[in-house]
Amino acid sequence: MMGGGASESAYRVLMGVLESRTGQTLSPNRIWRIEMSLKPVMQRHGIADLDALVASLVTSTSRQLLDDTVDAMLNNETYFYREHSVFDDIAKTALEHIRETNAAKRRVTIWHCGVSTGQEAYSMAMLLAEQGEQWAGWQVDVVGTDVSYHAISRARVGLYSQFEIQRGLPVQRMVRWFDQTEGGWLAKADLRRRIDFSVQNMLVDRPPLASPADLIFCRNLLLYFSLPMRQKAFARLRSVAAPQSFLVLGAGETVLGQTDQFVASRRLRGLYEPADQQVRAPVAA
Repeated sequence: MMGGGASESAYRVLMGVLESRTGQTLSPNRIWRIEMSLKPVMQRHGIADLDALVASLVTSTSRQLLDDTVDAMLNNETYFYREHSVFDDIAKTALEHIRETNAAKRRVTIWHCGVSTGQEAYSMAMLLAEQGEQWAGWQVDVVGTDVSYHAISRARVGLYSQFEIQRGLPVQRMVRWFDQTEGGWLAKADLRRRIDFSVQNMLVDRPPLASPADLIFCRNLLLYFSLPMRQKAFARLRSVAAPQSFLVLGAGETVLGQTDQFVASRRLRGLYEPADQQVRAPVAA
């Protein structure tokens, strides 16, 4: 038995549903959480246990039940300015390189893949807005996608609890970019307008980018993929990346032994670049 009172076959079916819909696999430390994660779904749909849930998934024509089940098994952990040093390096070096590279077309495209409830994309949008003079006259596209319809719905609204708003967000930015309401802290309309959120499966769907991505965030998502799925994901990321672009992975992720599509940046620790057209190193003064 894999945990709880459900049959082993129920767990296997649920794990298969997750992988087929999202490409993600469940590590042993997440398997035991399946029943706990799905309790709200079962209560909402009037289902007694995991075996009954699996039976309903097999026989039901309800897309809502399937979406709710997959959503509940996803890990939507995120917060504002996660790993501040990464955002500092992006602000000081990566964005400056992108401005130089794209000076003629005056356009920058940033894709947040696996954006969850949106804090990462809002962090980037705030950073760009605070560099306003540098981007005056530019077309700045910030796109956030995630396989979870629930997470994207929350991201579009931009409403966060007291715990979420204080997690990584400096007070000055909180006051400048969010309004306190009875339901929580709501992103100001000007900030929400800066980001395009949509439900996308990055392994299947081409992201809604109007031009190749100059900066791609794909943090702590590939951890949940098997190696073949990870390689497929890297190929998708490369297919939409601009020739001289940057890829941001999570602290526990790497390209070593995973793909030949990207290599570690020579200048920015924790960032990666297309292997075939690596960003040139800075010229010594």
